[in-house]
Amino acid sequence: MLTPPRTVVRRDGGLYALERALQRRGFRHVAGADEAGRGACAGPLVAAAAILPEGRRGEIDELADSKLLTPAARERVYDEVVARALAYAVVVIPAEEVDARGLHVCNLAAMRRALASLTIRPEYVLTDGFGVDGLDVPGLAVWKGDRVAACVAAASVLAKVTRDRMMVELDGRFPGYGFAEHKGYITAEHSAALRALGPCREHRFSYVNVAAVSGRDGRPPRARRPVGADAASPEPAAGLPGLGPGAFAGRPDEPMGHCGASGGTVGVALGEQPRPPASVGEDVVMEGGVR
Repeated sequence: MLTPPRTVVRRDGGLYALERALQRRGFRHVAGADEAGRGACAGPLVAAAAILPEGRRGEIDELADSKLLTPAARERVYDEVVARALAYAVVVIPAEEVDARGLHVCNLAAMRRALASLTIRPEYVLTDGFGVDGLDVPGLAVWKGDRVAACVAAASVLAKVTRDRMMVELDGRFPGYGFAEHKGYITAEHSAALRALGPCREHRFSYVNVAAVSGRDGRPPRARRPVGADAASPEPAAGLPGLGPGAFAGRPDEPMGHCGASGGTVGVALGEQPRPPASVGEDVVMEGGVR
């Protein structure tokens, strides 16, 4: 029996080489998935998935890992991805859900939901860093995938821009923390504001730095979020300027799946069955850090 020739993807092949190699093998619709906000101690976790067209139409000027782009460049690339993508989806998981279920569990669930919400079924999935189980299509976890695969880079831009816009809006609702500047990540200014003001309901109380200033650091990780008014559910996602046309105005008890005319979806990922708590070490992992 003859075996098919190996497909070799060169390191210097560029951002589109991996997708083009998969497409030559018959996988026309290659989806990429990535997240933003994993290392932040405040604000939502946002995941996105995208399928770019084959050929020149899928090649977007300036497309790169969102962390390597300036804010203005990210906005330009975001608009191009939304305009050109065959399908895209964005899922938002609020801070209280991260506290309740654990960061890593929420991260996987968000990417799984984003991929499942695509209006075109992917034939192959590329994810950034680690694999996502529960998919019914073949996939590959790619180290630094947002710097290697165009569809993953596109997803990273969708997630990052959506989350940054939400954090700017939250800065107006919760002044004094500097959310518009540091986007909820742990900076010296953010840490000083936490010590002076204490955490707000958009902080992740399962993170050790937030728990330490909340007066609840002796409680188990999942029990650190206060009950009562401070833990009230956030406003519907459609009220946030970062979500744009086709945003899903969901309450926690509503199903997601509203699709915009442009082929994109945005949802609030809530209501899945909770799983056993993850270790505290997972909750404090920083974006790009070592677990």
